[in-house]
Amino acid sequence: MSSCVKAVDLSLTLGAGMALWGGLMSLCEKCGAAKAISRLLRPLVRKAFGLSVDEENAANAVSMNITANLLGIGNASTPLGIEAARQLDKSGGKKQRNIALLVVLNTASIQLIPTTIAALRAAHGSMRPFEITPAVIVTSMVSAFVGCKTAALLYSGDKTDE
Repeated sequence: MSSCVKAVDLSLTLGAGMALWGGLMSLCEKCGAAKAISRLLRPLVRKAFGLSVDEENAANAVSMNITANLLGIGNASTPLGIEAARQLDKSGGKKQRNIALLVVLNTASIQLIPTTIAALRAAHGSMRPFEITPAVIVTSMVSAFVGCKTAALLYSGDKTDE
């Protein structure tokens, strides 16, 4: 019985934490912070994915997906990722490589604020649940870098995907 009580307590704590941070991230989205970050990322996305200026829809979709992951808006990230994959599939160039890069970036999920882990740590009595944030950021960035390099190497011989 005590395990059931602990499970319900943990579920409520996680739910409350997700609701709080989801609300804050929604505010960031509504006030335009997400679009501003996306605009800043767009030149990097164009270069990394080899997208031309004519492929603005693909660059925008990938930028918004990465932005949603950065802000920890996981629920918004999934449909944005699907749209980004669709746009990359329509674009010219290395479609398979670009979709592989998108999957790597989504899997690495670089977050500025690791809310779920912090909520778990708080639920288990951590006095400083966010102290792991620098380690989470560094490890996710390293894994994203290694994954992107690996995908680029695996698809380096392909000129285009027909």
